[in-house]
Amino acid sequence: MRIAFQGTEGAYSEEALLKAFPEATPLGFPTFHQVFEAVESGEAELGVVPVENTTAGSINQTYDLLLESDLHVVGEVVHRVEHCLLAPKGTGLKDLKAVKSHPQALAQCDGFLARMRLSPIPVFDTAGAARALAENPEPGVGAIASRRAAELYGLEVLAENIEDYPHNYTRFFVIGREEAKKGEGPHKTSIVFAVRHRPGGLLEALSVFAEAGVNLTKLESRPRRDKPFSYLFYLDLEGHLEDPGPAQALLGLLRRAAFLKVLGSYPAYQNGT
Repeated sequence: MRIAFQGTEGAYSEEALLKAFPEATPLGFPTFHQVFEAVESGEAELGVVPVENTTAGSINQTYDLLLESDLHVVGEVVHRVEHCLLAPKGTGLKDLKAVKSHPQALAQCDGFLARMRLSPIPVFDTAGAARALAENPEPGVGAIASRRAAELYGLEVLAENIEDYPHNYTRFFVIGREEAKKGEGPHKTSIVFAVRHRPGGLLEALSVFAEAGVNLTKLESRPRRDKPFSYLFYLDLEGHLEDPGPAQALLGLLRRAAFLKVLGSYPAYQNGT
């Protein structure tokens, strides 16, 4: 099975992909947009994209693409992210002045970079930063990526676990052209909606979940591109769309919301599976 991810061999997205689909053939792409295009066109059967990190927060571009795309969220993966400071062999920590990596990785290591007085340089991919450093070493420049990236590209690991918080996890969505079939075990449903612009509009919309006994696991607002200073709300809830509680809640929300889109109902990640 061909599964698309954003980045280069050795990227955390590829690690998450192989964690969920050990027998898959990973296909790396430079941008999230190209990952979505690959799945939409059939070049890849599925895609794996990051959606939120416990340290740096949500990956907004993923949410924006889910809103625009006809693809469905069909699964989720949670992956422990352990950042390493990498450099060409023979380079010491005292030799470094700057570090390249993906903006999310730099944000997750902000405290370490400040303590070491290293200037962050954002690039499109963690593993891509490691590969570029191996192919074209720059004096005084290192990279933040995984230990696997260091092994793949022959770089020295100068420091491990440099993320600011030890419980540094990234949640990934698995996206596909077809909706996921309901299976055994717990499920989640992800939606996006907008409320009517009136007093109590959001409270009225959210009350449907309490009335139906449905637990919410995430709620986040994002600006609407078509209406300045208006907002969309991205929400995750426990249960499948076909379950009585979520079905009742979403029917009620449909009546009260100005806009509603179901991004997908899918098996919830649990117990390392």
